[in-house]
Amino acid sequence: MSRKYGYARVSTQDQNLDLQIAALQKVDCDKIYADKGVSGAKESRPGLNRLLNNLKPGDTLVVWRLDRLGRSLRYLVSMIETLGKNSIHFISLTENIDTSSSGGKLLFHMMAALAEFERTLISERTRAGMATARANGRHIGKRRALTPEQQREALQALCDQVSVKDVAQRYAVHPRTIQRLKTESMAQAH
Repeated sequence: MSRKYGYARVSTQDQNLDLQIAALQKVDCDKIYADKGVSGAKESRPGLNRLLNNLKPGDTLVVWRLDRLGRSLRYLVSMIETLGKNSIHFISLTENIDTSSSGGKLLFHMMAALAEFERTLISERTRAGMATARANGRHIGKRRALTPEQQREALQALCDQVSVKDVAQRYAVHPRTIQRLKTESMAQAH
């Protein structure tokens, strides 16, 4: 026998679940699970975990609004895809998404396509920004452990036969930092 399970969530203890629970009761959910004071950014939530463990093929997961299930579009798409693969339907009351209908499935697939498009745009912008920064001579990545002056001093110490370990100790950095500096310097010399 298929069942309808509701899920409600608020981010802080001060917020109230009453509006969500009333909406879920109105659509005749058999049982309602809730998380109070739990961020939607967290994928692991006690109430949601209990709910997911109880879902069986043919069941339906109902939320008042999509952001109650999760904040990230990527997470939502992944969650709804997983539900679908397990023959579990999904309904979001506010957005009128119902994956048991062809229109609901279409809306979900459009969301998934938009999420993929968003990921691609972010990746393209990141690569373009890094290329521009490199072209302008800026360092990409985390800040260097040594200033340019310290780098010159460290390289000079290495030329004076001071060990990598001793140079690293002098500047309070890991020996790999000095070794990397030495390798980069040798590569630039060629």
